[in-house]
Amino acid sequence: MKALLSPLSRLAALPRDKADTLLLLASALLVLAPHTAHLPGWVSLLCGLTLLWRATITLQGKRMPSPVLLLPLAGLAMVGVSYTYQTLLGRDAGVAMLVLLVAFKMLEMHARRDLFVVVFLCFFLVLTNFFYEQGIGTALLMALSVLALLTAQMSFQFSGAVPPLRRRFLMSARILGLAAPLAAALFFLFPRLDGPLWGMPGDADSARSGLSETMAPGTMAHLARSGETAFRVRFDGPPPPQEQLYWRGPVLADYDGRTWTRVKAAAGPAPGSAPTQFRLALSVSGKPVGYEVTLEPQPSGSRWLFALEMPRRLPGLDGNLAQVSGEFELTAAFPVEARLRYRMDSFLSYRLQAPGVPGDAGQWLQLPGDSNPRALMAGLALRAEPDPRKRVVAVLNSFRREHYVYTLNPPLLGRHAVDDFLYGSRAGFCEHFAGSFVFLMRAAGVPARVVTGYQGGDLNPIDGYVTVRQSDAHAWAEVWLAGRGWVRVDPTAAVAPERVRRGLDEAIPPPAPFGLEGLGRLMRFDADSNPWLAQMRYAAGALNNGWNQWVLNYSPQRQRALADSLQSSLLDWRLPVALVAVATLLFLLRTLRRRQEIDPIDALYSALCARLARMGLARSADESPSVYAARIAAAAATKQLAPPVAAAAAEFLARYGAWRYAPRRNHDHLAATLKRLLSQVR
Repeated sequence: MKALLSPLSRLAALPRDKADTLLLLASALLVLAPHTAHLPGWVSLLCGLTLLWRATITLQGKRMPSPVLLLPLAGLAMVGVSYTYQTLLGRDAGVAMLVLLVAFKMLEMHARRDLFVVVFLCFFLVLTNFFYEQGIGTALLMALSVLALLTAQMSFQFSGAVPPLRRRFLMSARILGLAAPLAAALFFLFPRLDGPLWGMPGDADSARSGLSETMAPGTMAHLARSGETAFRVRFDGPPPPQEQLYWRGPVLADYDGRTWTRVKAAAGPAPGSAPTQFRLALSVSGKPVGYEVTLEPQPSGSRWLFALEMPRRLPGLDGNLAQVSGEFELTAAFPVEARLRYRMDSFLSYRLQAPGVPGDAGQWLQLPGDSNPRALMAGLALRAEPDPRKRVVAVLNSFRREHYVYTLNPPLLGRHAVDDFLYGSRAGFCEHFAGSFVFLMRAAGVPARVVTGYQGGDLNPIDGYVTVRQSDAHAWAEVWLAGRGWVRVDPTAAVAPERVRRGLDEAIPPPAPFGLEGLGRLMRFDADSNPWLAQMRYAAGALNNGWNQWVLNYSPQRQRALADSLQSSLLDWRLPVALVAVATLLFLLRTLRRRQEIDPIDALYSALCARLARMGLARSADESPSVYAARIAAAAATKQLAPPVAAAAAEFLARYGAWRYAPRRNHDHLAATLKRLLSQVR
């Protein structure tokens, strides 16, 4: 314990200039530390060594390094930035140079002006952290950094006795608290522009994962290991059952024996409205389900939109246009590089392209002739059954009874991937089951295609949002049956029904309790297994979603909606608002009148007492001016107070005491004299 207290006591006993410098270094470290996640290693190492060098100089009282040493070092650092980024312009190179500038400026602080230059550079560097990460954790850390910088800045401005660090920190927090309501009002009410809150579109989200327009064994299984949020949904009423939450994405038609790809179709319909033939191709029953989707930024260039099967109309997008393909795939006209919010209505009971024969029926029966011979022969054998519905049932029954295994870690497959899966490993993920099922159906003469997207979602009972993650990525099949049209068939449900009913975690055997995978599974629990931890998880998810909805995705459209809501509320409650306004006005008038009743001489005396209190000489409630003056004289004798300051304070108190307690005389110039003396007490 003594070993721990000894360094702390030595730090507390440091001279003021050293303590203030170390506080500034600690504040700068709070700002610079998050940048290590994206800066080159050599930049982070150089900054750390520079700050350590400056701390050593401060503690040992050595001289600052010469500019002859600093200038070549700074020049080499700029050359390193240019070599690393191949430019000195742009976001990443600019942030790296600014970080190095702050670090090197620490070794070049000779005057008070240099201290404030470092502080304001750090304030600017706080903003650059949001170019890379905009979560609520980053916001809280930057708020703490601003508090530390304000405390350091305030510490340099005290001319006399300095309050303790805790009191300075609370003063900074009070300043920030006074500014927060104005900042919030400006954020919510100042006219906004379309685009992301920070940076250029795609800056912070270019490395996101998401669905692809192709599917090969292992594609979905790799995506399912990601807990990253794909989108969030808020239903107008209770969410539909889990097994009905199929979020439609890319439809895959072409197969080369290894990889499924989208059909090579002609240019899609014009964005903005659903063509007539698509409306006629969909017949529905029942009431539509209404909901709002908040789509996270997609991978670079991706334009996919997701909706429940089957949407009634195209979504209206903020700053973008929606379009639909012949396979009922929803896409945006422009890449989705920022969060996108849109409303949808979907029918859960529908018939798709039921009358006649589907257009381009040949492409839904296409198979490569030189791959998977065993599966091809099995499909041809199914044609002996005249009813296509029974062919579908026969394949699903084979999946159920022949001991197939649903797993995220299937063995590698060879050139004939479908044969290896059906007659060899019999272990796979959703893409194995969907792809092999569609292959068998085409071989059996039934038009079929693979549909990819997401299935399920996690309902947060706190905010009512359903979170769909990348781990919910799924692949299923559609077969065309005469009179029924395209019918959804999920072969995975035949092998692992819990995957569709309760999610991925219920369908996969639990991993070992130790290791990253086991730890990740421990955090994905349900409310029944551990209610307390579940509530914490849901609360964190709701908080993060609120941050995304009201800060990161606060668009001009949402601002207009908020303004309309406020306007209608004010109109409905105009009488209470008027009463509050009148009460506030009366309170302000009373406060102003009380201030006017205070004698100006007494106001100057109160100002002197407050100024001396900040210097460590607070006046007691029962202390008269003469006794107070004697204590100030004693403080001057012990060099606690500078003699000129003590003399000015003593004369002030003598004149004030004479005015207050002696017989009243004409003191025409007393106020001016006391103001002059008060200005000398610094």
